Amino acid sequence: MESYQIKQLERMTGIKAHTIRIWEKRYGLITPHRTSTNRRSYDEQQVRKLLNVNTLLGLGYKISKVALLSEAELNKEVQNLDVNQSKDNAIAGYIDDLLRSMLDYNEPAFEKIYSAATTRLGLHDAMIHVFYPFLVKVGVLWNVNKTAPVQEHFASNIIKRKLMAAIDGLVPPTKTAKRFVLFLPPEEWHEVGLLFANYIIRSQGFETIYLGQNVPIESIGKVVVAVHPSHLLLFYINQKPKEEIVRQLKLLSGIDIQTSILVAGQSDLFSENILSLKNVCYLDSVSSLGNLLLEIRK
Repeated sequence: MESYQIKQLERMTGIKAHTIRIWEKRYGLITPHRTSTNRRSYDEQQVRKLLNVNTLLGLGYKISKVALLSEAELNKEVQNLDVNQSKDNAIAGYIDDLLRSMLDYNEPAFEKIYSAATTRLGLHDAMIHVFYPFLVKVGVLWNVNKTAPVQEHFASNIIKRKLMAAIDGLVPPTKTAKRFVLFLPPEEWHEVGLLFANYIIRSQGFETIYLGQNVPIESIGKVVVAVHPSHLLLFYINQKPKEEIVRQLKLLSGIDIQTSILVAGQSDLFSENILSLKNVCYLDSVSSLGNLLLEIRK
């Protein structure tokens, strides 16, 4: 069984750590486990309970009333929620449901939530408003943790499969003046963010060349000479020496000054001398990528 620290619990449930502590003390909502150094830790059952609580609070329930419910009553209340709730509440509910399905390794439930979200919102908006925030919460997109619980691998592999299917379902782009080459540099394996970027770019009608994981930097020059891309897009997720990132990005920057290099990943990996390269642009979120594509289309 996985164990979660309070900061992880805060990220997954959207409930502030301070609030969780107050609920523990005032309502006895959950009782944390204690490590040998007296630090709080929480198990999967407690995560599920807080997700259910957060879902009900988002629909106007009072914490004083919710705290009185038994776990069975709490589960029943969530299961009986009105399916015609507002869009914002529905989105929050989808994300919480995805988290619960992930914790239970429940693929059929995950598939059902995916279908419900894409049917209600459309594929593009579901990816932006449901699956992207979900992936950020569990730490497998722009903000990956150094160590990922096994449930995150379970969830990310389902999302990867869905993204590949979504990309295959797009109308093939015609030849455009803007062509994007997407890849992960050496020793980078977290492919979900790159696939998501590929989906966003192709859905806007631009041509992409997808190279995938662990691509040697030295080989990119051959690709640039062969296809003359307008942009390179790569992610740095794993911790590595900044000197190595500088070396790689300077190498890419020098291939063709006309090619823009878009870099995404953890912001603490990047330094001023990286971002000062004239043709390097840092993307801190999917919104940054979307805004860039809008500018290109003008």
